[in-house]
Amino acid sequence: MTDDDIRRILTDVKRIGLAGASANPARPSHGVGQFLAARGYVVHPINPGLAGQELFGQTVAGGLADLPDDVEMLDIFRRSDAVPALVEEALKVMPSLRVVWMQLGVSSPEAVEMARATGVEVVVNRCPKIEIPRLGIA
Repeated sequence: MTDDDIRRILTDVKRIGLAGASANPARPSHGVGQFLAARGYVVHPINPGLAGQELFGQTVAGGLADLPDDVEMLDIFRRSDAVPALVEEALKVMPSLRVVWMQLGVSSPEAVEMARATGVEVVVNRCPKIEIPRLGIA
């Protein structure tokens, strides 16, 4: 994935599902969600334990099937071994899914292959909170 690819993705995508969202400000998923929402992205937090609460200006979804149909990117803050099942479900229940983004330390060759086989772009082991300022994305 080139810098131009990442720049295009982060410029084109407007609605993000954040799997593994946390209400704890000390957690990386909370900081990233807050950062993205402050930059104008609509960030839909996903966490079954927080379902119905509000984070980043949105109601927390209990699962992927609870997301609005227009979510374009799934940003994953989950253990790598949980990623294949999550991506498999996302491909079934997220009709507008265009990008699967695996955060720093998250990887799954199986999930990458599965998503790319359906035409969904995949970013692995990167963080939009780092990439946006690094690439000068407004």
